[in-house]
Amino acid sequence: MGDEKKEVKEAKEVKEESKEKKTEGKKSFLSENALEIITVILLGITALLTAWASYVGSIHGGNQATNYATSNNLASDGNSLYNAAVQTLSQDMSIWNTIASYEVEILYADSAKDNAAVDANVWKLQWFCEDNLPENMAAAIGYDVEKFTDGNNDTQDILNWLKDDKAITSPFSSQEFIDKYFDEANAKLEEAEKTIEQGKQDNANGDKFSLVTVLYSVALFMLGIVGVFKNPTNKKFVLLVSVVCLIIAVVFMVTIPLPTSGGIFG
Repeated sequence: MGDEKKEVKEAKEVKEESKEKKTEGKKSFLSENALEIITVILLGITALLTAWASYVGSIHGGNQATNYATSNNLASDGNSLYNAAVQTLSQDMSIWNTIASYEVEILYADSAKDNAAVDANVWKLQWFCEDNLPENMAAAIGYDVEKFTDGNNDTQDILNWLKDDKAITSPFSSQEFIDKYFDEANAKLEEAEKTIEQGKQDNANGDKFSLVTVLYSVALFMLGIVGVFKNPTNKKFVLLVSVVCLIIAVVFMVTIPLPTSGGIFG
């Protein structure tokens, strides 16, 4: 009977020892010292990431301001070029009207067999075109300045030229011809539009990095108060929340485009 009690007692002691070992094993996972080390490491990482997010956000803000200013300058240049194109178009239309009037006079005199009037108006047309006809209009109406003023049968050359419909058709009847006057202005205005859109994108990206900084600040706050709690369970819970905030901030940050220029980005 005594032996049986002794065996039961020993069995209980073995169980208790086993429980103690298990408890010690559980306590060894994320011990107080381990929690402190993990917290310090995460604090350092979060602080660096916060500084990085603030730095990149400030670059986005600087690029936004630069792009807005550049866009305004480009738009101003584009508007100036547009106004200049309107003036040039008006002047060229006036030139064409004068050329058309000479063409009418030449054709009328030729039909009336008035050679003197033909020669007189051919001479007027020659010298007017030599002094005033722009290259784009000359190409549009097929007027060859060198050939028609070389002194070699110029009158007949011009009469032959007037038989071509292109010579007597206003180049301004073509919208494509008119649009070419505004190509440079439109290019500037389009560049201004692209630049302002990039500025808006930089503004949006800067706001996103500001939000990332807020998330990192929350994580820093949570990590900072981990040591305040005495209960290990509470410490682990707060640490877990801070890690979740940190992960969310990192994932969100890597989805935001980096600046196209500025700082270390060139």
